[in-house]
Amino acid sequence: MENNKLPDGNRDSFDFLVEIVNQLRRPGGCPWDREQTHSTLKRNLLEESYEVIDAIDSEDRSALVEELGDLLVQIIFHADIGHELGSFSISDVIQAINEKMIRRHPHVFSDLKVSDVAEVEKNWDRIKAQERQESSESKSILEGIPSSLPSLSAAQLIQERVVRAGFDWENVSDVLDKISEEIAEFKEAVSDAEKLHEIGDILFSVVNLSRWYGIYAEEALRNTNKRFRERYIGMEDIAERRGIDFNSLDLKDKELLWQEVKRKEILP
Repeated sequence: MENNKLPDGNRDSFDFLVEIVNQLRRPGGCPWDREQTHSTLKRNLLEESYEVIDAIDSEDRSALVEELGDLLVQIIFHADIGHELGSFSISDVIQAINEKMIRRHPHVFSDLKVSDVAEVEKNWDRIKAQERQESSESKSILEGIPSSLPSLSAAQLIQERVVRAGFDWENVSDVLDKISEEIAEFKEAVSDAEKLHEIGDILFSVVNLSRWYGIYAEEALRNTNKRFRERYIGMEDIAERRGIDFNSLDLKDKELLWQEVKRKEILP
């Protein structure tokens, strides 16, 4: 395979990266890169997005720089594929988002006055509704929520949108009552289909509780998953150090290990 000449320009240049991707996908470039399509790259785009989130959660600056770069490459790859197909280019992507940012922030780039975040969100919804009307899309405020969005995130986004249209409980005690009601309905469910339905209602109601307290449900559960994983591995490590077969322990002994790991978390 013949080596390509590196692009001209500085390596901290956006255009340098665009040209790198362009060379990877052209004849004489990388066979793997040349085979990729919008569809084959979907998984990569999702994985890189989650790796960015992991870097943010770990507060690792170097990792965040690297992962944001990996995510940026995905965007440029899709733009390069679009250019190859004759449908759009990276310039079209940049122009479209620039125009959208200006259009949706008239309180910054025009004379519109807003007093707080609530007004910004209300005006944002009004602008999006006008955009949907002009493009003959559905006028529902729930349009545009990706079907591939994680379910907890989708539930919270749905609730946030309908709340801005005035569809909400009067106070948080109503939300707590709704959760209790859904749990009671689950207990009465008989068939698997009914249980599936009621579990979904319980989860949706718990997400609503998260929203009331300004908690992002997806992040809350991700943190709990991480904490559980670390504690469980901690139990296994203690058992291994003590020469104990962890899997053979009964539930009472495993609970003792669990409490031991928890105590170590709060020690200075």
